[in-house]
Amino acid sequence: MAGQVNLAVGCLVWIEDPEVAWIDGEVVEVNGQDIRVLCSSGTTVEAKSSNAYPKDPEFPSCGVDDMTKLAYLHEPGLLQNLKCRYDVNEIYTYTGGILIAVNPFRRLPHLYDNGIMQRYKGADLGELSPHPFAIANSAYRQMINEGISQSILVSGESGAGKTESTKMLMRYLAHVGGRDGGKSATGERSVEQQVLESNPVLEAFGNAKTVRNNNSSRFGKFVEIQFDRSWRISGAAIRTYLLERSRVCQVSDPERNYHCFYMLCASTEEVEKYKLGNPRTFHYLNQSNCYELDGLDDSKEYTSTREAMDVVGISTAEQDAIFRVVAAVLHLGNVEFAKGKDVDSSEPKDDKSRFHLKMAAELFMCDEKALEDSMCTRVIVTRDETITKCLDTVSATLSRDALAKIVYSRLFDWIVDKINNSIGQDRDSKHLIGVLDIYGFESFKTNRCLTEGQGSQGLESQYTSDTFVRGNVGNLRREQSEGLEGVLLGL
Repeated sequence: MAGQVNLAVGCLVWIEDPEVAWIDGEVVEVNGQDIRVLCSSGTTVEAKSSNAYPKDPEFPSCGVDDMTKLAYLHEPGLLQNLKCRYDVNEIYTYTGGILIAVNPFRRLPHLYDNGIMQRYKGADLGELSPHPFAIANSAYRQMINEGISQSILVSGESGAGKTESTKMLMRYLAHVGGRDGGKSATGERSVEQQVLESNPVLEAFGNAKTVRNNNSSRFGKFVEIQFDRSWRISGAAIRTYLLERSRVCQVSDPERNYHCFYMLCASTEEVEKYKLGNPRTFHYLNQSNCYELDGLDDSKEYTSTREAMDVVGISTAEQDAIFRVVAAVLHLGNVEFAKGKDVDSSEPKDDKSRFHLKMAAELFMCDEKALEDSMCTRVIVTRDETITKCLDTVSATLSRDALAKIVYSRLFDWIVDKINNSIGQDRDSKHLIGVLDIYGFESFKTNRCLTEGQGSQGLESQYTSDTFVRGNVGNLRREQSEGLEGVLLGL
């Protein structure tokens, strides 16, 4: 849009500002490609006309509920609309069939009660104010009307509110497709209840504090809600992707490791049982100076997590085994290595490291020497023989961290499988609504993980296809149905 509009004195424009991104003003002088702008802040700045974007003089003070209603679809115009709506507590805005959510970082319970859900039930998309319930309702109605399974993609940067939005979508689907009273025919908790109640468990083991979010999901989640012939929820499955395994061993300040580590260290009973203590004493936790979260009691969260595990069918014995593994990972991280007797070999550094090695072996219920060898040596199997190669201290440390990551990752996968077995899938279901909650649209200075980057690019490709390609095809068909000639332009 910039550079394509002839600017004259008196035109209202947007220009870049280093502090607030974009600032509006009035053109007071035009000299070829150079312009002078009197900004709304009272300052006068010079800019290139090619870097100026036109501002709509008739833009409503409270914004519009759908971006497609804007006169100018450029970055400053979109941001202005989002800000104006946010200022009047309107955190949701449509862009056609896409819902944009701006995280308010506070509870707004009046937007999500049962009365609001009932209002959106059966309403057409766009008939009521933008809302996650409207998106979920649209997917549910399309599934019924077209007989085709639907998917809802929830993506955004860390801290954008993806997980909370996903919960809202799930609540609405449980409302319109759930069993009356929330109980199954046998009196047990219904499928939709179990899916909703699995969130605290997954968050305990898959969420962590990041710079912008105290409860950031460090994994992607795809929830399949399965429906029977009466369009009632009959089963569900949770699939997880891209758990951030590196966080188990590496934490940047002021972030935290996964919540479960701090919960366990805050539980008085478990501290003695597993020989734990202050999080500051563990290498996998003390790389950051953040150990506690404002307004959060890790001891109470531990109790709540155990209660949630009861709900989703994880027995007390299985819970004990889970937290035994969590404690073992912490002890494993405190095993340091020193140079061994042989060339390029290594061994536990001192008595302290020996103690943590012993505790890790006891908690893993494995042989202590076998655990030590798994970190200090590498076994190479050829066609003719098996070779055991000693590892130096650096390689042994890397081997220790690799073991911790794979153990934690498999523990997380086991928990997800256990939840799925408890919920139960409907193998005969022909229709489902899938809700994908995964981070994307982020830009990092360094590549953290190749697969994360590929996943994010796939999401953006899907977004581009839905927004531009399919949108253009739909517009072309409408034009042709009205007797107008249209041309489909490629990207």
